[in-house]
Amino acid sequence: MHPRRPEGFDGLGFRGGREEPGLGHWVSTPPDIPGSRNLHWGEKTPQLVAGTPLGASGFGEDPSGGGPGASSEQLNRFAGFGIGLASLFTENVLAHPCIVLRRQCQVNYHAKNYHLTPFTIINIMYSINKTQGPRALWKGMGSTFIVQGITLGAEGIISEFTPLPRELSYKWSPKQIGEHLVLKGLSYMIAMPFYSASLIETVQSEIIRDNTGILDCLKEGIGRALGFGVPHSKRLLPLLALTFPTVLHGVLHYIISSAVQKLVLFFLKKENSHNLATDNSSSVQSMLDAYFPELIASFAASLCADVILYPLETVLHRLHIQGTRTIIDNTDLGYEVLPINTQYEGMRDCINTIKREEGVLGFYKGFGAVVVQYTLHVAILQFTKILYSTLLQNVS
Repeated sequence: MHPRRPEGFDGLGFRGGREEPGLGHWVSTPPDIPGSRNLHWGEKTPQLVAGTPLGASGFGEDPSGGGPGASSEQLNRFAGFGIGLASLFTENVLAHPCIVLRRQCQVNYHAKNYHLTPFTIINIMYSINKTQGPRALWKGMGSTFIVQGITLGAEGIISEFTPLPRELSYKWSPKQIGEHLVLKGLSYMIAMPFYSASLIETVQSEIIRDNTGILDCLKEGIGRALGFGVPHSKRLLPLLALTFPTVLHGVLHYIISSAVQKLVLFFLKKENSHNLATDNSSSVQSMLDAYFPELIASFAASLCADVILYPLETVLHRLHIQGTRTIIDNTDLGYEVLPINTQYEGMRDCINTIKREEGVLGFYKGFGAVVVQYTLHVAILQFTKILYSTLLQNVS
């Protein structure tokens, strides 16, 4: 489920979170732009003061006195903000076509081509764009942001009126972790009908799709929860049957991404500390090294969680889309449309049916889109790093 969207949200999972001094890694508050501040546990954006690598080896001016030092500090903050903004833009906007194709492949039980490599995914993207226009690859993007907002809002409201902790400090206990995960699960449950509506918007073929408004996701989600609105078939699974796989996927995605992010940050922080103690690197390199560990850790966390939980996500999306009378694009040809007429009785039946009729690789349909998505993310991050490195060297 998370658009790299945010946690890359590609579904209901929310990735990332800003660390505050005195708090642990298990933070679910909405993140700042990565690189703008609080990059590591208890650390603020590096300031250009005497004694730090930036102040000692770089601009060498007192930032509080104005002039060149203050200008350098502004460049420092601008670099971190720009790098983080490029990462968020890539994860939530540029990667959306990959998410659209990935979900269409996952729910297409007719498909003979599983699109396990990025080469076939790029080819089918080109075919759909040629026959339906660019809009076909960007459909449903607004609804993914709505689902993220509902998830975060529900989490905040529940934490305000219940003892369930939204954040965990260093002195956490197993009970606190359990209560925190319960809070996450409840927020996923509340957002579940809206996630179903968002999923339909992203996989519905543009050929037969009416012009939908940005708030249609809210209307359809409320209708799904209350049992009215657009008529569905008798094969539509009740929300109660979708609760367990939805919460399971969301909580596991959060646990895996949080654990990987914390582990990667620990090793990167340790490596950077060792390099600063042994090398006399340039001020520009030191500045960039201060911002990139959090972005790299967030990237690795999202990638690991998406890859590990991809089979479960395939099952989840098929259960959500069943009985909604959704018509998707033919991912084998890039044109024509196909109806979704599955008859799964639940999560176990869906797993057994996919394994029996499509094989183990059937759980990985559309995996090439994940490769394209994260390759694009790496390329944008590297390009942004080179761009800012060049600009800062010219200024200094």
